[in-house]
Amino acid sequence: MNMYDTVLVLHSIFKWLVLLALSVSVLKSYLGYGNDHIFNSLSNGLRHWTATIAHIQLVLGIVLYSKSPVIKYFWNNFDEASENLSSTFFGLIHIILMLLAIIIITIGSAKAKREQLDKDKFKTMALWFTVGLLIIFIAIPWPFSPLANRPYVRTF
Repeated sequence: MNMYDTVLVLHSIFKWLVLLALSVSVLKSYLGYGNDHIFNSLSNGLRHWTATIAHIQLVLGIVLYSKSPVIKYFWNNFDEASENLSSTFFGLIHIILMLLAIIIITIGSAKAKREQLDKDKFKTMALWFTVGLLIIFIAIPWPFSPLANRPYVRTF
């Protein structure tokens, strides 16, 4: 087992942590906004840890991107590789969309943290985290995706 394979498995596992954290955060933020809940330390912790988990996933993804034989092939043979949808997905689409999603989640987390009213904190978190989650859903190489597919979980 080499470092690349280990990071690939971790990236695959963290995908589910990101999706779980974002889903719980989005649900909590909509419920908090709609029911005038107090943005308490649990809500704030959820906001913080969701962004943190997303950032850990980003670091794992960047390591994979820099070490991936698929990405190396893509950039070394751009003209030929760009004709292959799967290569283009991993070489450009996946990383651009995931970077965009993490930027959106980070902005949403920072803006929600700085809001004064609890309702505004929930509203901000709901909006930005929902957009980030939707982008992530599009950018994941699901087993059923026509763009590029991978198993639900990578194993050693």
